[in-house]
Amino acid sequence: MSGKDLAAEMNKEMQVMVDKLRSKGVTPGLAVLLVGEDPASQTYVRNKEKRAKSLGFYSVVERYSEEISEKEILKEIKRFNQDDAIHGILIQLPLPKQIDPKKVLNAVNPKKDVDGFHPVNMGKLLIGEPDKIACTPYGIMKLLENHKIEIAGKTAVVIGRSNIVGKPMAQLLLMNDATVTMAHSKTNHLAEIAKTADILVVAIGKGHLVTKDFIKPGAVVIDVGMNRDANGKLIGDVKADEVAEVAGYLTPVPGGVGPMTITMLLYQTIISAQRTI
Repeated sequence: MSGKDLAAEMNKEMQVMVDKLRSKGVTPGLAVLLVGEDPASQTYVRNKEKRAKSLGFYSVVERYSEEISEKEILKEIKRFNQDDAIHGILIQLPLPKQIDPKKVLNAVNPKKDVDGFHPVNMGKLLIGEPDKIACTPYGIMKLLENHKIEIAGKTAVVIGRSNIVGKPMAQLLLMNDATVTMAHSKTNHLAEIAKTADILVVAIGKGHLVTKDFIKPGAVVIDVGMNRDANGKLIGDVKADEVAEVAGYLTPVPGGVGPMTITMLLYQTIISAQRTI
């Protein structure tokens, strides 16, 4: 299941949406706030900026020193909350230790929270009335839809319980009538539980944790992991060469879920811009 291919398809659709907005005098605006010099964060932000500009967005990337205070970053968020040219605000994580990420994420206007992490948006998802949705789970749902994977009535297992992937992923699957089990690093008999899954989403952050012993024959396996092995090679949470022998579908790393995360971020920014007309 190639996220790269689907992202390219959606890019064409989004280009039409952006062109239509711009013809009405509205340019989708995305502000990215990046604190410090984390290499992975720098790469992600560059990729987001490149994609946004290629679509004709008004793209703002603000880079701040590692030493910036919490008060200063909150002031910057307030500035973008009040800027009508900005329809989406992204706080690039992780943040340095002097800044409380919860306080910072909560300061973003929920209408501009295109990452879907604000408690208001998480709460809407929980009650089955989603607005802004965490981008990685949203992208996974688009992948399942694109491959015409039946969700209703299926058994789904999500390994990982983060607010960024695990919890919203489980809720989206539940909303689409799957029977969902949430598992994590403390789960007993993890392989046995995983093997019940028709749809298995792995987002636990442990390289090659999931082997073919975890997989029900023909299962759909979504690998959200982004890890480095001893040689510095990018690997997923799933041991792909083994699992591919058993699974019906498998997302690669890289080129699977990653491209869809950025795509859904941009898509939700466009939707926010549409609502201003």
